[in-house]
Amino acid sequence: MTPPLPTREQLPDDLLERANWVGWRTQTRGGAETTVLKDATGGPASVTDPSTWTTFDEALASARDGPADGVGYVFTDDDPFVVVDIGECRDSETGATERWAWELVDRLDSRTEVNPSGTGYHVLVRGTLPSGSDRAGSLGLSDDAGFFPVTGDRLEGTSAAIAERSDVLAAIHGAYFEADPEPSPTPAVESVAPDSDRAPVDARLDEVSGPGNDLADDEVIDRASTAVNGVKFTHLWRGDTSGYDDRDEADAALCSILAFWTAGDARQMCRLFRDCGLFRPKWDEVAHADGSTYGAKTVHRAIRETSEFYDPSGWSSAVRPAATPTDEDRRGDGRSDSALDGRSDDPGSEPRGPPPTTASPVGERDAFDRFSELRARLDEAVDENQRLRDELDAERERRRDLEARGRGGGAGERDEKAGRGWSLFDWLRSRATLR
Repeated sequence: MTPPLPTREQLPDDLLERANWVGWRTQTRGGAETTVLKDATGGPASVTDPSTWTTFDEALASARDGPADGVGYVFTDDDPFVVVDIGECRDSETGATERWAWELVDRLDSRTEVNPSGTGYHVLVRGTLPSGSDRAGSLGLSDDAGFFPVTGDRLEGTSAAIAERSDVLAAIHGAYFEADPEPSPTPAVESVAPDSDRAPVDARLDEVSGPGNDLADDEVIDRASTAVNGVKFTHLWRGDTSGYDDRDEADAALCSILAFWTAGDARQMCRLFRDCGLFRPKWDEVAHADGSTYGAKTVHRAIRETSEFYDPSGWSSAVRPAATPTDEDRRGDGRSDSALDGRSDDPGSEPRGPPPTTASPVGERDAFDRFSELRARLDEAVDENQRLRDELDAERERRRDLEARGRGGGAGERDEKAGRGWSLFDWLRSRATLR
């Protein structure tokens, strides 16, 4: 669905007087939709390259002529604006909005637009963001090196002006996000020349990395694919973002899964992400005031928010991120499988692993192979079931054609057929006779 294009009359002068405008268009890459920025000529634009920005009028003309689907505003350190992105809270057909979103809109009490998909809101305010996380689920905050699409579709009853709301931003950030313990949580980026053969270095990721484990890249993919949430992982790995508000949210979801299976190995996570269908140039863009890339920040958050890591070295399926990353410590932190879903074997007591002499009846690799074999058989059964359904539908269609052609026969014969009807048993018996 193409979003509406805003007019000058719909927008505040605070935005119109700044040449921070770009066009945007939705494209399909690797089977998934992504948003790409366009300059006034239809060429590529970037939130970090002011030469690709233009005035509102030029960006609007470009969108009307076809190179772009809509227009948007780019945030910088020089402007006072913050956008509060409230996603997946609104029914695009009826406009019905979830209570938590209404409370945020009412509390911010500033200019609020319906987002292009119609499933959420963008609230634009003046203010300063505290340091720390800036996205939690369907709620996000952005104030620099970012972009938001402008529709001009202002929510009825909200202010047309952009209000100062630093105090409210601080309260919302404290309620929904985790503050960083230090001003610069992610180290500076190591730059790489554009013509360099090696992949860009995301950051000094060793400083934020978890304990890690001994799984190779292909083993991580194999185990993540055959886990309980393997379908979710497979879809994300292939670049499928359906079910997510935007690409950033899908990136965060995949990185959370990778954080568990790699035990927070930041470099391995980055290496794996570069091979998945979600990877895009934005991964290597400097997107935060502290100089960190979008990819490094996404990995950092995923590691910090993962409460348990996978540990293949012992009986335990998971280890706490805070555990000392030595083999002895990991083996001593044995936990039962029920710890993975938050259950405790003995309510009121710390989870305990089995006695040291107890061995798994089936080797871990054999279990994974057996699971893969059973899943393959299930896939074959599903395919066979679909084939039989298709064959049955074709037989029904053939019978309808024969009945239509035979309507010229005797009335007695038609009455007999009408009375007898069609049964699956007769059809199966006829198929057996033919064989």
